[in-house]
Amino acid sequence: MELFNLSPVEGSTHVGKRKGRGHGSGNGKTGGRGHKGQKARSGGKVRAGFEGGQMPLARRVPKRGFNNIYAKPLTAINVAALNRFEDGAVVDAAALIEAGVIASCPYGLKVLSNGNLTKKITVKAAAFSESAKEKIQQAGGKAEVV
Repeated sequence: MELFNLSPVEGSTHVGKRKGRGHGSGNGKTGGRGHKGQKARSGGKVRAGFEGGQMPLARRVPKRGFNNIYAKPLTAINVAALNRFEDGAVVDAAALIEAGVIASCPYGLKVLSNGNLTKKITVKAAAFSESAKEKIQQAGGKAEVV
């Protein structure tokens, strides 16, 4: 095989539309832009969110408080979900993903206190609620902040 033998797979390429090349082409004269107006002009476009002078939705909707766009939210899990592990197990984000309890944990894990814990396990997480920490310790386990 040589370079001159190569050709694209059948149907993988197509010829682009040639705008403004006569009315027989179906895209002649105005070139698919209609008649006049801002969008018919060269460089004529409206910015994202512009609503023709009407007050844009982003400004009409009320805003409350502070919304940190750089926040890295922790993945929350309840104490009840930890019962599936054996006594003496070390449970961290990797173990939870492997067990199928959570799908992913990009920024860290937080353990919340919903439910009861019956197993004596060591839990490693970025954060614990106070009541979750108490439940883990009452069951004889450890709550370690990583």
